Amino acid sequence: MENNRNWAGNYTYGAIGLLVPESMSQLQEMVSRSGRMKTLGTRHSFNGIADSSGTHVSLQKMNRVLEIDFNEGKVTVEGGIRYGELCGYLHANGLALHNLASLPHISVAGACATATHGSGDRNGNLATAVSAMTLVKADGEAVRLTRGQPEFEGAVVGLGALGVVANLTLEVVPAFQISQRVYENLPLANLEQHLDDIFSSAYSVSLFMDWKRPVFNQVWLKHRTDEAAGYDEPEFFGATLATAKLHPVPGLSAENCSEQLGVSGPWFERLPHFRMNFMPSAGEELQSEYFVPRSHAYEALLAIDSLRDYVSPLLYISEVRSIASDELWMSPCCRQPSIAIHFTWKADWEAVRRVLPMIEEKLEPFNAKPHWGKLFAMPSDRLCPLYEKLPDFRRLLHQYDPQGKFRNDFLIEYM
Repeated sequence: MENNRNWAGNYTYGAIGLLVPESMSQLQEMVSRSGRMKTLGTRHSFNGIADSSGTHVSLQKMNRVLEIDFNEGKVTVEGGIRYGELCGYLHANGLALHNLASLPHISVAGACATATHGSGDRNGNLATAVSAMTLVKADGEAVRLTRGQPEFEGAVVGLGALGVVANLTLEVVPAFQISQRVYENLPLANLEQHLDDIFSSAYSVSLFMDWKRPVFNQVWLKHRTDEAAGYDEPEFFGATLATAKLHPVPGLSAENCSEQLGVSGPWFERLPHFRMNFMPSAGEELQSEYFVPRSHAYEALLAIDSLRDYVSPLLYISEVRSIASDELWMSPCCRQPSIAIHFTWKADWEAVRRVLPMIEEKLEPFNAKPHWGKLFAMPSDRLCPLYEKLPDFRRLLHQYDPQGKFRNDFLIEYM
């Protein structure tokens, strides 16, 4: 298959063909006549979750906004649309999504299927905005699921296992403005007493660290201008206000990043860390991420700090964010307010592969869960018991795809 690698270039897909439908009827016909297959989004997964020994189906041409319901506060979109494309359309109509991930380059369906998230104490992951979805099952039948149905909470973070997500209905809110300020050098020790104060200080908060020392290099505070006055003091829990725009990765130009220095702008231009038309993050990189219960966040960070001599030489940057709890069965934040600890690694898989088990061993006492679409080493016998609703999800999987058309090596191992 042409262009058979993921975005980062670390994973080569085994699929032998690529189908690109342009309509629902084409999609249903392609699914019904195919053998093993898997939906391919914007290729931002770093492991084999989106791979297939059969055919890939891409919704890159099914990327339209289908309907806006202003009265209900909802928008229905095809699964292939990217957040960067959707957000400008919503904003032009006076609407917004509750939150966005670091990158606007990812597809809506792919992000929701893996519980991808932004940051904010009150903000659930991106899938929590889904109020309805249409799945094309293995036999080509299109099934509409809506919030309130028994299986809905199992299907939203579906890991691509139940079928092809043809379209989704998302809850929207009135458009809002964000101003962003960055602070430098926040001591890790200051989170022991002030973790809740720090993460509740803005609508969205991100802490960046390279683990060379027990200090967060940068704190990004994204404040809604329609709420109480944003934090603009010269000091923030021991960190100092930046006077120039910064990239999270030390030494890289801030040109690629969203606007800073307190300059107000539209929600969709501030909530992501990186601008839509520029290279996201560090470019050639690997990524891992672990979710821990918020109540154990400081202990978990100390545990990783004990590995800094192993972690820091392999790292571009690490990001720490808060995510609200949800009720989605396969979400790492299901019934658990969480702190996510993200690692953006240099492209040295052999070295990263050796350090991941060390991190996971340190985080095991806190029942850390890895992000489904990123790199981890955790075996299934450790990961599966962390998901209380996994037995229900397995039943749903066999109900929707009894012959395993959408299963692959990754899902067979962990489901």
